Amino acid sequence: MKAHKISDSVYCLHADIEAPDLFEGIWPIPQGVSLNSYMVKGDKIALIDLIRDWGGAPKQLEEAMSDVGIRFDQVDYLILNHLEPDHTGWLREFRQKSPKAEIISTAKGINLVKSFYKIEDGLRAVKDGETLDLGKGKVLTFREAPNIHWPETMVTWDGESGTLFPCDAFGSYRALGDRIFDDEFSPAEHEVFEKECLRYYANIVASFSVFVVKAVEKLAGLDIKCIAPSHGIVWRKSPKTIIDRYLKYASYAKGPAEKEIAIVWGSMYGNTKQGVDAVARGIESEGVPYSLHRIPDESVSFALADVYKSSGLVIAMPTYEYAMFPPMSNVLDIFRRKHITGKTVLRIGSWGWVGGAKKDYEAAIEPLKWTSLESKEWAGAPTEEEVLALEEKGRELARAVKLLA
Repeated sequence: MKAHKISDSVYCLHADIEAPDLFEGIWPIPQGVSLNSYMVKGDKIALIDLIRDWGGAPKQLEEAMSDVGIRFDQVDYLILNHLEPDHTGWLREFRQKSPKAEIISTAKGINLVKSFYKIEDGLRAVKDGETLDLGKGKVLTFREAPNIHWPETMVTWDGESGTLFPCDAFGSYRALGDRIFDDEFSPAEHEVFEKECLRYYANIVASFSVFVVKAVEKLAGLDIKCIAPSHGIVWRKSPKTIIDRYLKYASYAKGPAEKEIAIVWGSMYGNTKQGVDAVARGIESEGVPYSLHRIPDESVSFALADVYKSSGLVIAMPTYEYAMFPPMSNVLDIFRRKHITGKTVLRIGSWGWVGGAKKDYEAAIEPLKWTSLESKEWAGAPTEEEVLALEEKGRELARAVKLLA
């Protein structure tokens, strides 16, 4: 793996992860993900953010450092913007290879170094606005950016090159290959990255959208020429693109979002699916875009991305043993955890010998502050009249979404 030059003194050292693991133990990454570390060289050498021993990342990092002519034992500072283990899991091994390197983070970050990795020496806690002089005019500034998406998070700023190192902020899923910069990808490739960026945001960052906005406001005075996140593309041609994208995603948390509808459904024997098909026809007749996500066949990770960006939502599931279809119960718990609020929602579903899903569902969504259309339930397979009623329900939801500001 080679190093990628951002400026005469700044390099990206990225590792591509294409292992079958789940990101954070939850989210699928079928197109992989990158772990981006950065090196800044003055008279002294700083490494910004680290890796975990995952998918051959340590070897890739060592190869990239060697490409710049640097060994681990030459590193003077390790700057940890964020302590989640995908950026710190290899810290003990790094410390053995770089015994002189001083580890720098926020006070909360240093506490996590101690509790996670039992390292007590060679640590420095920095405050908001504090600087690190590497010599040769290379000065790094640290700005606290809590809750993007852990409370210890900070960003590092290199004023000379105009590079912002924001760790998980402005990141994305997807491995990079031998290209890392935004101007190296085609429009078609950027479309793929944008979808994976939205899914990353919805999966990882959505709960903390208010803090995304605060961080962008805090950094507004910087002349940012390059955004160098810990996952995904390095934005050297158009850093404003990823900033605007994140602000747009953050706005979805307040709603309304896009005038689209996400249909999240589960069916045991096809009866609820007939209702989903009818609702979809009604939505289609009103010309409103919609997406379909069958649970549990598809990971909630993908459904969550479309649900997060859509103003309208259809939740469809049968009654199962007097309550909700269990996979849908899990989906709604994820929605609660990710603060998927302010949606306009229709709930439908079939039941066998008796109902019960409706009561269970209404209790589950109470914290979400959804605007709910009247639910539609039926016994067994829907009749012709019920199919027509479900189509009208789809039209009703679509019209409501079109009217949102």
